[in-house]
Amino acid sequence: MEFITNTWHWSISGFLIGLVMLSLIYFGKVFGMSSNLRSLCSMTGIGKKVPFFVWDWKSQRWNLVVVAGTMLGGYVATHFLSSDSNVAINEITIQKLQNIGIEAPNSKLLPDSLFGNNVFESPKMILFLLIGGLLIGFGSRYAGGCTSGHAISGLSNFQLPSLKAVIGFFVGGLIMVNFIFPLIFK
Repeated sequence: MEFITNTWHWSISGFLIGLVMLSLIYFGKVFGMSSNLRSLCSMTGIGKKVPFFVWDWKSQRWNLVVVAGTMLGGYVATHFLSSDSNVAINEITIQKLQNIGIEAPNSKLLPDSLFGNNVFESPKMILFLLIGGLLIGFGSRYAGGCTSGHAISGLSNFQLPSLKAVIGFFVGGLIMVNFIFPLIFK
């Protein structure tokens, strides 16, 4: 059981992701999470009012199963297969986070001050969640997909737009963490 609960080496995860991508390519499918939002909206019948949502969502049922499996797998991994020694964060990173009022995760994957239920008690954090959600939704639509779709599926298919999107994701992440994040939480 220790093999499953401890952090896996990147090569094992990478190999498994590669196998999934090869099987998707073989079956002519494209992986991505943000496209599921379009499927869910299309299922509600909103396509009668918004033409963007008029499409054959039934052809994407397999991808909805991927989302359900991801959520179920995340729940099982967090509640039943996690170890207290999973998170190893650089001491400099911990100190920088503490300087802006964010505690170390303390054997969790994410700090409670950013991802715990207490964020719903702060109007500032609720506003950040709403704005962040809108920006992520708009960005994934504008980029033609999300980070998983471009970084995993697009790059494995040698798509130049995916390479450009992934470079943009990394540059945006670096700008956010190094410049904007400290301004928000000081």
